[in-house]
Amino acid sequence: MLSQAARTLPGTKAQPDVPIIAVENLVKRYKKAEKNAVDGISFTVPAGAFYALLGPNGAGKTTAISMLTTTLAPTSGTVSIAGYDLMTQADLVRRQLGIVFQKPSLDLNLTAEENVRLHATLYGLYPYRPLYRLMPSAYRAQVHALAELLGIEESLFKPVKTFSGGMKRKLEIVRSLLHRPAVLFLDEPTTGLDPESRRSLWDYLRQVRAESGTTIFLTTHYLEEAEGADGICILNHGRIVSTGTPQQIKAALLQPTLLIDAQDREQLRAELQQKGLPFEEGAGFSITIDKQDIHHLLKSLATPLSLIQTQAPTLEDVYIQIIKQD
Repeated sequence: MLSQAARTLPGTKAQPDVPIIAVENLVKRYKKAEKNAVDGISFTVPAGAFYALLGPNGAGKTTAISMLTTTLAPTSGTVSIAGYDLMTQADLVRRQLGIVFQKPSLDLNLTAEENVRLHATLYGLYPYRPLYRLMPSAYRAQVHALAELLGIEESLFKPVKTFSGGMKRKLEIVRSLLHRPAVLFLDEPTTGLDPESRRSLWDYLRQVRAESGTTIFLTTHYLEEAEGADGICILNHGRIVSTGTPQQIKAALLQPTLLIDAQDREQLRAELQQKGLPFEEGAGFSITIDKQDIHHLLKSLATPLSLIQTQAPTLEDVYIQIIKQD
């Protein structure tokens, strides 16, 4: 468990009812470009939320994330993070952010703790000491609390070059949480990880969020990782093409699919054709139908059914349809 001190976010001006991230008409146009890389996007993220920014390659995700994390200057628009203005208070904004980049930024020749200690010194959290035992007790307690939370306490003093990909990601999260950020940005955090490491990492991230109340802002190409998000923003060609909860986005675009089959396929096929229902035939008869009409259809069929199965659309199904339509 994190201590009360580790759960507090010092220096943040954000209030419970005020979005931790507020983006309005954000634009980025690179020099000599004919179009905006990010074209007037607006969205808000509540404090403590899990929010996902999705889109194909070239959609503007990297540019948007770069602006939100202060590494790229916007052309126009306004951004507020934890109550601070991105344009005029960039230094204060940076202190509210933890960032885990797609490519690891660890020094492989240092131990895990030495990587964390260097980060703490660069952020001005603690004075640098050449040995761990000489660091302030508050630092040592905080590092152990975070390492214990992510399950790497026994590896703190081992060289990072001996770590697996999953362990390196966990260490980066420990390092990024050391200054107790209001928002943790995760840019493709599981790229290159095997399925077991991906699952383990997300288990730890859920625990971190529950323990610390940190807002998580994710970009990913693994759409199943965004299924549990509180909010999603889908970009394409620099513009927002869909936004809302996963459930809202799915409900607005795709209906559930009913899969039915029968011993007497010819009779069932004839019934469906008589009712004027479009279907696809394969392992059964796949019918796209409104949820409230499924029960009525099943009651109306005279053919005895051998298979009845409903299939809800996934976020990936909806995402592909949105990108194709745009």
